Amino acid sequence: MQPRPTLTARSAARTHVGRVRQVNEDRLFDAPESGLWAVADGMGGHVGGGAAATEAIRALCALSCPVTIDAIEAALASAHEAVHGAGDERGTTVAGLTFSGGEVTAFWIGDSRVYRLRDGRLEQLTRDHSLVQELVDSGTLTPEQAARHPHANIITRAIGIDAWTAPDSTVSEARPGDRFLICSDGLSSLVAGDAIARLLAQEPASAVDSLIAAALDEGGTDNVTVVVVAIA
Repeated sequence: MQPRPTLTARSAARTHVGRVRQVNEDRLFDAPESGLWAVADGMGGHVGGGAAATEAIRALCALSCPVTIDAIEAALASAHEAVHGAGDERGTTVAGLTFSGGEVTAFWIGDSRVYRLRDGRLEQLTRDHSLVQELVDSGTLTPEQAARHPHANIITRAIGIDAWTAPDSTVSEARPGDRFLICSDGLSSLVAGDAIARLLAQEPASAVDSLIAAALDEGGTDNVTVVVVAIA
């Protein structure tokens, strides 16, 4: 029995304020040496949302290798307490990915997403914590109706808002050729899945530039942040 090949990860990341907003409240973490990547999409306006997103990313930055989901949950719980203690309506989503021992773990709170492109097929690994997702789950809306719903931006879970709830997570085996995308809704709400799949197939540095450009071409109505991870 031959040993399994050692897999490696390469990544690239970029954020853009967009064409409408004056302030970028998105934050990102891109650390292939640690096998950890994340995107946080702050809310609250002015400096509050950005500060909340910074707190979440700072908590993840402080983690030691190997990064476990238990450590991530503890770090984000600490960030939640810090943001919630500010006493205003600031908060943030977070979505991220860990890679260790040939496995990837996607984790999330809110509507920032993690996708996987494998053999030309794009799969959303996360499930939005949002009002419209709950309506889809109940059969009230179709996914197509949800995408156009006037309340599509209302999320049901966030760091810093209401009581703490641990992130959801999912674990899967990594394969050579896999591409992973972590993004804020400034991308996923504007760019169709087939376009995301086509652009994500590029090398990470080219993919992040192309994905940002695609969101801007669709109006750039929100901050947009993307992290692309390639497994080889």
